[in-house]
Amino acid sequence: MNYNFFNNKKILLTGHTGFKGSWLACWLSLLGSKVLGISLKPEKHSHFNLIKNKIKIKNKFFDIRDEKKLKKTIINFKPDIVFHLAAQAIVSNSFNKPKFTYETNVIGIFNILNSLSFLKKKCSAVIITSDKCYKNKELKRGYHEKDELGGTDFYSSSKASAEILFSSFFRSFLYNKNPFLRVATARAGNVVGGGDWSKDRLIPDCMRMWSKNKVVEIRNPKSTRPWQHVLEALNGYLILAYNLYKNKKNNGESFNFSNSQITNYSVKKFIKKISIKFKNAKWRIKKSGKFKESNLLQLNNNKSKKVLKWKNKMKINETIEFVSEWYYSFYKKQKKVLTFQQIKKFMEL
Repeated sequence: MNYNFFNNKKILLTGHTGFKGSWLACWLSLLGSKVLGISLKPEKHSHFNLIKNKIKIKNKFFDIRDEKKLKKTIINFKPDIVFHLAAQAIVSNSFNKPKFTYETNVIGIFNILNSLSFLKKKCSAVIITSDKCYKNKELKRGYHEKDELGGTDFYSSSKASAEILFSSFFRSFLYNKNPFLRVATARAGNVVGGGDWSKDRLIPDCMRMWSKNKVVEIRNPKSTRPWQHVLEALNGYLILAYNLYKNKKNNGESFNFSNSQITNYSVKKFIKKISIKFKNAKWRIKKSGKFKESNLLQLNNNKSKKVLKWKNKMKINETIEFVSEWYYSFYKKQKKVLTFQQIKKFMEL
């Protein structure tokens, strides 16, 4: 893929004030894209507020559950590419706001797809869901795109439902019926990176507490995760969007993006490595009964590697260096933000 493809492309980005969305907004700005962001207004302490004055982007702040407004915005903007990242993305919040979680994660995707179906021009759309859409059977081989979907907790079930809705919408209303729109879903998991301050997430919790010289509480220290820097996942989204635009062969498909180079890396081991830059870093283990978390969650990337020619660029030490350096610079060097430098460095890998 040639990144120059995105220069001057009209790109609609939902959820652009969120963690992943704000990183993608930075990247697209560097690539010269004409970006329109749709999202709720950002929280005061957010990555987006740190970078908003350094990027070229038009903002529209409204809820994607407003189908009428969404449809009007999309038809007027006439995007070439769409990245749909807007979601209720916190597992713990799904217990407090179950209806909102489903309306945003499931009906929100219906609203996006239905609005895009009225476009009368070529457009490719990448719908981001989650690795948690799979029915978790603690499989060591990693989940394939055709494995069973499902979820025992409300967040996971909303993501599985979103994938089922996507598949049925495509087959009912788009396949061999709409010559303009090409769509696919992207499933990425356990994304880490600077600027994430979400509640009940491991790295943000650590950085918040360590910056105040406080002890952080760790759940499930033996659980393993395919630790993946946010830029790895976003690179997959970019490649998928490019591929869809150039080739209709993968229309209606789903693709996994997960760091296959990092397997069986426990929470405890990751914390030990990432804490090196923070001299007063301390933690204690606490069992939580709030919600159940999987001990093992790994995706199989063979399809993305074979079809899209995508692959991970960073190994565990590089991932940890990117994350710890971003937060260290922010907390120890007068809120210095390394986002743009890290995107450029990633592109050079």
